[in-house]
Amino acid sequence: MSSSQRKQQTLSAPAEFRGKGYWSGAAVRLEFRPAPADTGIVFVRRDLPGQPRIPATADYRTETPLRTVLFRGGACVEMVEHVMAALAGMQIDNCEIWSDAPEMPAADGSCLPLVETLTAAGRAEQDAPRPQRVVRRVVRCGNRESWVEARPENSGKMVLAYELDYGSGNPIGRQSLEITLSPRYFCRSLAPSRTFLLEAEALALQAQGLGRHVTHQDLLVFGPQGPIDNPLRFPDECVRHKMVDMVGDLALAGCDLIGRFVAFRSGHRLNAELVRRLLAVEEQHPADPLRRCA
Repeated sequence: MSSSQRKQQTLSAPAEFRGKGYWSGAAVRLEFRPAPADTGIVFVRRDLPGQPRIPATADYRTETPLRTVLFRGGACVEMVEHVMAALAGMQIDNCEIWSDAPEMPAADGSCLPLVETLTAAGRAEQDAPRPQRVVRRVVRCGNRESWVEARPENSGKMVLAYELDYGSGNPIGRQSLEITLSPRYFCRSLAPSRTFLLEAEALALQAQGLGRHVTHQDLLVFGPQGPIDNPLRFPDECVRHKMVDMVGDLALAGCDLIGRFVAFRSGHRLNAELVRRLLAVEEQHPADPLRRCA
């Protein structure tokens, strides 16, 4: 095990979490179970015949607007980004998540309730090194309007930087943040940040029959003057939540990523595409200093 590697971790005890999905409004119960070393994160659909298992890796991600969906052999789990972020942010590497519905619970729009549930269960160190992938060359995905990039990082840690730009004429505007990821920072400064959208976006989704049960207390809805009936937890809460999404999406690598990850208006699709490129670039293009994807 190299000096920068840590040992794998799982939960000390099972934990249960209940809630409703944003999109469907359906109730769901999650059970987080400890798992042996090298299991990774695996979702199990207990409500389907055969209890199909869906590994939480980029190989099983299917493109779906506004959320991260994993699909394998006819079974899927939706809105997994907050669950993945909570586990990755707390460095819980091996865990089975048994679910009785396809959509993960939304809670209050953040992953803080999940973090609190997992914290109560406790973490247990395992006698196996955590795999890692060190970024040794620049890998970039996107275009001028939105992009995400992985760069080498001398600190031997995961550094995240995000620039959010909603332009002028709205209360979100432009926000930026750069952090070195650690469990302590994640739990205190990222996990409480909530899903957000503009009021016009919320009304458009409800007009399509989506999220009609969701209220202003379930997430941040920004009107012309700011959040509607829901105070901010951080002045820059929106960019912090985009960083939560980055943590959850990058966790689909299934290993620790060592590097600097810089994003400009990036979302789930580009984040996941970056993971795929990072896992392939060393083997396929060892001599190329820069790889780009559309």
